[in-house]
Amino acid sequence: MSGVTTLRSHIDHIVVTAPSLASGVEYVRDALGVTPENGGEHPRMGTHNCLLRLGESSYLEVISINPAAGNPNRPRWFQLDLESSNAAPRLATWISRTNDIRAATAASPVPLGNIEAMSRGPFDWQITIPADGILPLDGVLPTLIEWKPDSHPAGTLKDLGCTLVRLEGFHRQSEAILTMLQSIGFEGQFTAYPSSQETPFLVAHVQTPGGVRQLRSS
Repeated sequence: MSGVTTLRSHIDHIVVTAPSLASGVEYVRDALGVTPENGGEHPRMGTHNCLLRLGESSYLEVISINPAAGNPNRPRWFQLDLESSNAAPRLATWISRTNDIRAATAASPVPLGNIEAMSRGPFDWQITIPADGILPLDGVLPTLIEWKPDSHPAGTLKDLGCTLVRLEGFHRQSEAILTMLQSIGFEGQFTAYPSSQETPFLVAHVQTPGGVRQLRSS
């Protein structure tokens, strides 16, 4: 039908949350043997990040509350307001890039939150953010993002020899997650598995100069 967009979605990046950027970077360095580089600040959210290239159009983000920023007077994204000062850094969630964020959000059978415009330095994007900042389905379900054309961080990052091989999610509602991904036209190396564990989790398999290594939620 003319004028109807065919939804397509792929893994954009994986997100490591941490009580500080320093602790998050150390966690990634210990796990993968490489050091993420400085990213920038998110003024609307009071956060900042460091980044690691994982391919031509994908990357890893370490994100934390920016102690030099003011209170955003709203819940921060990625449940960062719930992180205690002594919490361990963890693989918290992942982001799926879509070619039509409004259509994909409407198509999702699981509520993903509001679509908001964000920016960091030269980069502009739209992203889904729940009003309460809580990650949908414990972070195993992705957040959606749509980048402004010709605006993506991966191409600006150093290639340190790392590639995301695959991402796995373990959740009691794995079927709901797979149904949501089908609804947004997802294609990529992500699989959701049923889990009897009380706490859902993610596992990222990353090819590094030292071989394939893992990042886990717990």
